Formats: sequence, structure tokens, C-alpha cells
Amino acid sequence: MDGTGLCLFANRLGVFRWPKIEDGVMRLSAAQLSALLEGLDWRLVREPRETVTPTQAG
Repeated sequence: MDGTGLCLFANRLGVFRWPKIEDGVMRLSAAQLSALLEGLDWRLVREPRETVTPTQAG
């Protein structure tokens, strides 16, 4: 969902593991929503860590 409407999903083969509702809002990243819709455990999806690129060798 892009924030401008409502999305309704149904899963006939299993159970969605929905995130906790805080202040009336469910917050998921795009990667977490994709995992949820694929039937995967969205809680295992993490944002990539920022890596520091060295400026000098050694």
C-alpha cells in the first residue's frame, strides 16, 4: 500500500502473521510486505546494515 488507499489480502492456504498495530497503524517495509504476501515470516526480514567502505588500505 502506498498510503493513499486500503489493501485487503486473503490467504486460503494458511495464516498471515500480521504485525502488531500501534496507534492504529501497521508498519511494514516494502521487503517485509513482499515476504508477508509470499507466505514467508516477515519478522525475519531485516533492513540491510550500512557498511563502511575504507578510504585507505591497511
